[in-house]
Amino acid sequence: MGDKQDKGRDVQAMFADIAPRYDLLNRVLSLGVDRGWRREAADEALAFNPARVLDVATGTADFALELKARAPGAEVVGSDFVPQMLRIGREKAAARHLDIRLEEGDALNLPYPDGSFDSVTCAFGFRNFADYERGLAEFWRVLAPGGRAVILEFPPPRAGLFGSVFRFYFQHVLPRVGGLISGNAGAYTYLPESVLAFPPPERLADLMRATGFRTRHRLLTFGIAAIHVGDKL
Repeated sequence: MGDKQDKGRDVQAMFADIAPRYDLLNRVLSLGVDRGWRREAADEALAFNPARVLDVATGTADFALELKARAPGAEVVGSDFVPQMLRIGREKAAARHLDIRLEEGDALNLPYPDGSFDSVTCAFGFRNFADYERGLAEFWRVLAPGGRAVILEFPPPRAGLFGSVFRFYFQHVLPRVGGLISGNAGAYTYLPESVLAFPPPERLADLMRATGFRTRHRLLTFGIAAIHVGDKL
């Protein structure tokens, strides 16, 4: 991955390049299952009727729009450091007549005061952070007391037959299909590499506890995805 600064720059350039086909690729490569995962994560994020919600690494705003559709009375803000992704997110929000704010920002240095949000979310963007501890510290900082952080992410495939099949798909099938559709084979080589390099759920839970969160997690679809919930007490 290189050093942390290089990783941030490389990830930003890569997602800027694939932004126009990003949503199509998500649907194709997950066979649409990612929509169900987002619904389950939204249930956790909205469990206590938050008034203000921040979606970090919002990308094209899929999850931010899911949150706003489910909680129309909440103020929903999406933050990302890829302007090309945010532009597509604004078009989607306008088409769905959903009023959300999409703003450019660095997940490791969020441009919001302490305690600004009741819920902070991150769907499939956390593994791209150059510094996981710093990202969690920023989540904690911008959350109000009693707030909740929800992370939806791909953990490394587990041992066993299904894990082996999924690992083969991720390393050999996904890069070819993703490269064909997006025109950027490197981006979909990075995806399996980033998942394999990501901490397993138990380690991420440890990092969240070390930050101060009371945390729990559960695996989805045979462990392909995982939801982590952290409460700031």
